[in-house]
Amino acid sequence: MGYELDTAAAARLDEYFGRIGGLLKDRRKRESFAIYAFGILGEGDRKSAEPIAGRACGDPAETKRMHDKLLHFLARAQWDDRAVRQAATQYAVGVLGEREEVTTWIIDDTGFLKQGDHSVGVQRQYTGSAGKVTNCQLGVSLCLATDTRQVPIDFELYLPTQWTEDPKRRREVRVPDDVKFKTKPELALEMIERAAEAGIPGEIVLADSAYGDSSEFRDTVRLLGFDYAVGVKRGTKVVRARRDGRTWGRAMSIEDLAKALKPKEYRRLTWRDGTRGKLSSRFAFVRVKTTHDDGLPLAQREIQWLVIEWPHSEPAPGKFVLSTLPRRMAKKKLVRILKERWRTERMYEDLKNELGLDHFEGRSFPGWHHHVSVVLCCAAFIVAEQARSFFPSARRTCVPRSVSLAA
Repeated sequence: MGYELDTAAAARLDEYFGRIGGLLKDRRKRESFAIYAFGILGEGDRKSAEPIAGRACGDPAETKRMHDKLLHFLARAQWDDRAVRQAATQYAVGVLGEREEVTTWIIDDTGFLKQGDHSVGVQRQYTGSAGKVTNCQLGVSLCLATDTRQVPIDFELYLPTQWTEDPKRRREVRVPDDVKFKTKPELALEMIERAAEAGIPGEIVLADSAYGDSSEFRDTVRLLGFDYAVGVKRGTKVVRARRDGRTWGRAMSIEDLAKALKPKEYRRLTWRDGTRGKLSSRFAFVRVKTTHDDGLPLAQREIQWLVIEWPHSEPAPGKFVLSTLPRRMAKKKLVRILKERWRTERMYEDLKNELGLDHFEGRSFPGWHHHVSVVLCCAAFIVAEQARSFFPSARRTCVPRSVSLAA
């Protein structure tokens, strides 16, 4: 996310922070937000309250006071995370939308590695960030994507039942009374619904099998007016379908269906150029209906694409996606869309390494969400500035003064 602000961009940053500050109302909150946000954007390996306070102040006594002030802003001050995040989203969408259409919403989750068991939501659980079961928090995210850029707009902390059902732990980390246990798909749907109600542009929802395996998740996404391309596990039952909606053959797992296809039914497709060459794999595309029991007759179920991927290095097909994207869509375009989700991992790395997404050292529920809100605000501004600077038809101009940002 390397970038330097020129004079005009620095002015836009001041105006942007002013817009966010207007939502905080109290002068002390606005001041704390600005100090913390500039600390997130600035140099330094750690982007938590203590090192940010140290970089903002030269005098040790003043640093202690500043540290306490930032801790209060994060853990104790009351301000509306959703309003702040929505303002940041509208700002980024306004800039991105002038250059490229915002079409895709991506749901994913990432781990926040932790020591001990006192930070809100922490437990031993699987996270793709580490590729294993480890001691961590899990955050579920929603990000927007154009053909060339992604911007994160919302995050929710996943709280396991050992947290939601333990009154003592809830009090210690200040979990609000109205926060109950919700699965990751339920948290994701809440974010999607909020964004839809706010009028954020988008047409397609992408997610991995942790979300796509939920028929409730898929059905709700459709009810909200979106198409989807979501991963599903190999045991998902489907039946093949003809163009007129009639089914044929017996219901079977998608793994068995994949094995039953002839090798010639898989075609090699390249979706983009990577750092080590073209990214390609073998794919099969089958029209199917799902057969899960939700009370809806099979005849009334929607026909979908089952996209089966058989990587060149694997002995058998192993990746499966269900999609409601149009039947006549070019297969290469369909693959490009569903592969968009893999860029999200790079986005998480940038948020953590450059903006300190996982650097929050407090333990409270409000503090975690406040820290993440500031990071999202900073990310929205940076993505907007990058879109301005690297828009293909725009020519970059040199200016005599620049403000360096770590991000």
